[in-house]
Amino acid sequence: MSLAAKPRRAIALAYGLVCHLSFAAAILAMVFGLYSGMQSGLGPLHGGAAWAANLLLLAQFPLLHSWLLTPRGRRLLARFAPRAWGSTLTPTLYATVASWQLLAVFVFWSPSDFVWRMPGGSFSAIATAAFLLSWLFLGKALLDAGLGLQTGSIGWTAMWRGAPPRYPAMPARGLFRRSRQPIYLGFALTLWTGPVWTPDHLLLALLWTGYCLLGPLHKEQRFRALHGEEFARYQRRVPYFIPRLFP
Repeated sequence: MSLAAKPRRAIALAYGLVCHLSFAAAILAMVFGLYSGMQSGLGPLHGGAAWAANLLLLAQFPLLHSWLLTPRGRRLLARFAPRAWGSTLTPTLYATVASWQLLAVFVFWSPSDFVWRMPGGSFSAIATAAFLLSWLFLGKALLDAGLGLQTGSIGWTAMWRGAPPRYPAMPARGLFRRSRQPIYLGFALTLWTGPVWTPDHLLLALLWTGYCLLGPLHKEQRFRALHGEEFARYQRRVPYFIPRLFP
């Protein structure tokens, strides 16, 4: 290994560690938050101030998450990397920021402490199983889309190699054969299968399900520009959100 490669790889590894530790923390916070009916947050607010702050937390995720995929958003992300590697590290930075956004929601949420339903016995077991299955579905969708892209690893590993990122092809296999947006579908399922229901949980599920239904429209515009007729044929063949059970 050349001397020049050592600092480059050290920097790449640092970005990768921050990204993946943040990603893991965000997933754990989201699982725990949804399973508890959004009663695990550490936010100190009450009453109207709590609802206002919680709405801001909910809004910042879809708005910033979508904007960072625009050319201006990607240029902003690139500024937080060494100049020569800005575009290379953009996927890693995007995943890192998304993880921080999710952490902000589930850690700083101010709970209402008002529980509508706390299932017990066999119903609790069924609800928990449905919740776990939703996460397994989401994990499979992320895998089918290209786990390196979804977790941000294609950015820092490309910098480690000293080469451009290896972006996956347009996803059309696995769950993507049944639905064009299985990641958003899986995300929505995790919102509705948590066993504990509270006003907080319902607010989050309603608003973010709306994002899951509308947000992919922007993504599909980018895919039409990137993949042209290939994506147009895919659109005609595969439903948008609700999966086709049979080919």
